[in-house]
Parts: sequence; C-alpha cells; structure tokens
Amino acid sequence: MERYDYLIIGAGLYGAVFAQQAKEKGKTVLVIDRRDHIAGNVYTEDVEGIKVHKYGAHIFHTNNKQVWEYVNKFAEFNRFTNSPVANYKGELYSLPFNMYTFNKMWGVVTPEEAKEKLEEQRAEIPKDREPVNLEEQAISLVGRDIYEKLIKGYTEKQWGRDCKDLPAFIIKRLPVRYTFDNNYFNALYQGIPMGGYTGMVEHMLEGIEVKLGEDYLENKEKYDAIADKIVYTGAIDQFFDYSKGYLEYRSVRFENELLDMESFQGNAAVNYTDRETPWTRIIEHKWFEFGKDEDGNDLPKTVISREYSSEWKPGDEPYYPVNDEKNGKLYMEYKSLAEKENNRRKAEGKPVVIYGGRLGEYKYYDMDQVIARALEVSAEELK
Repeated sequence: MERYDYLIIGAGLYGAVFAQQAKEKGKTVLVIDRRDHIAGNVYTEDVEGIKVHKYGAHIFHTNNKQVWEYVNKFAEFNRFTNSPVANYKGELYSLPFNMYTFNKMWGVVTPEEAKEKLEEQRAEIPKDREPVNLEEQAISLVGRDIYEKLIKGYTEKQWGRDCKDLPAFIIKRLPVRYTFDNNYFNALYQGIPMGGYTGMVEHMLEGIEVKLGEDYLENKEKYDAIADKIVYTGAIDQFFDYSKGYLEYRSVRFENELLDMESFQGNAAVNYTDRETPWTRIIEHKWFEFGKDEDGNDLPKTVISREYSSEWKPGDEPYYPVNDEKNGKLYMEYKSLAEKENNRRKAEGKPVVIYGGRLGEYKYYDMDQVIARALEVSAEELK
C-alpha cells in the first residue's frame, strides 16, 4: 500500500486547507472522511437548482485580508450581505439591533432618542454591579424590552436552559448601531461562494487523493501504517473512546421542505425569538444567491429549513462546543492525554497526531477563523 507524508482525517475546511498547503509544498497527502461527501459542515447540495446548505447556513465573513485572498483562489464570491429578520409572535424586527429595531420597538426616530431610551432600559442593572447570569448581562447591554422579545426565547431554545441559568460570558457584547445599517456581520469581506461551498472545497482538493466513507477510528492500525503524520479533525474525546467522559455540544436538527412557490419568507434567515415556536429559525436557501440560477433566471421553487436546537448525544452531529468551565477542564485532560499519546507514538515509531478544527480543538470557530488556524498550523508544520 502506498505511503503518504500526511494522512488527513476529515475533508472539511480545516482538513482541506491543510491538505492544499501540504500538496503545495510537495508533500504526498491522503484525505479520508467517514461521510459520503467532502466539505464537512459547509457542504452544499443542488436541489432544483438551489444550493442547499445541508448542515445549516454558512455565510462567509472576515476582516482577515490574508484569509479572504486565500479563499478567492478557489471560488468567486457573490455580494451577499447577511441581514436577518427576527419574528416575535408575528412582529418583525431588524437584526442586528439598529435604528429600524428601535423605531419598531419604541417609536423613536433619531439616534439621540434611541440612546436615551436604551440608557433608561439599561438602568435596571446597576452599572457598578457585575451581571451574574446571561439575563442580567443582556439587560445591561440592551435593556428589558429587547431582551424579552428578541433574546430570551431564542437563547433558551438555542441552549436548552433558562437565561438565568446561563453564564453571563455567553453574551459578552451585543451589536448596537445608531444607524439604519442591518448588515449583521459588519465585516470588510462577506459573501457566498458562487456555486456553493462544495465547489470551493473541490478546488482546494484538486490533485489530492480523497477517500470517502472511510472511518479512521475503526481502522486505526491500517491507517497508522501508511502515513508519517496524521491530521485529525474529528472529536478529540471520540479519538480516545470517551475514556475521560463526554465533552458537551449543542446539536441542530433540520426539517427541509421543497415548496412549489417563488418565495416563502423573502429573506435568507428569519429568527423566531418567542419561546413557544419550537424552531429557532427558518433558512430559505435560494436567497443566499438572490433567488437566481447560474444564468440569472428567477428560480420557480424554494427550499426552506427549520432548525431545532438540542442537547447533543452520541450519534448526533456535534455543532457548538459548550465552552464552560466544566467542559474546559475536561478538554484540558484530553489535551494532556493527546500529548502523552504522541510521546508513546514517537517511541514506537508510529505517526504523531495533529488535532485541529472545531472538534479536534473543542473550540467554536467561524469559517474564516478555522481557515486562518489551518494556515497557521500548516505553515509551522511545513516550514
């Protein structure tokens, strides 16, 4: 069997970037993935000409020029700007919190009026007292009215816990704008790869051997025997068979519908912020590409996805690491275990393992951050 400089476990963004950089440096690379497709959670599939984000909406945004120039080598990005809408019991509000939001909430018209109203609302939490939970933190930032209508229900669905039982640090800051600007990310560079993320990752992996439907953890000895080094982007606790316990995640379930209509909600993302609606948001995928096909024609049908947040359990797809104190300590135990494992592997002449990405490092990354991290680690490794 052929031998490789690097075996990369996972064909998502981290694995694809590392593989591309290694190949560029003349290294031999094999990428494997247990799924039947590349691109990990940014995978997009074609449904009636619509690029559907199978694992939830992914909107590329960054202030990192190096990362922006890097991804543009592999895809042309459109001019999509994320401007979500909040639906609270049929009332529609603009996100992020801006003058449209304040006018709808309080009837204020000028930035000065909005500032006065916000200061009045924030006064509920004394400035000289540190907020003790997420509820107090949110009220100290945007006041009771916005908290009750636009934050409380959505956050409790997202985390499966009462806001009074969630730590304050989850909401370190909330964007407040005294302008009529509803660009959610407010990043220098923003857009969606034309033709979807799958095509972008395909270009990253050009000329690299890829095997799908392959589970490294079920065939460790076989794969360890064919590589000098391993880049592992799966869950670090799963690598060690959960020997120290399970790291916690929030998971997401999707209900998809193909509808025989031109438009369901008229926007890519609508958040449902009341507690009673069971889903957190509805994504209408066609609006990521302005409702047009590749030739610029209006698409006659639409695909929507209702998203339901849930507690992760084995067998579910892990999405958001629960980066609290308890899980942070457990991750450090696994990190220490990984270092001991690599020392043992070196002594036995087996390939050492580089743990990377959201699951390998148990850290929430935006897309630009995971790309920046993969570029940083690969540069250090390949220099």
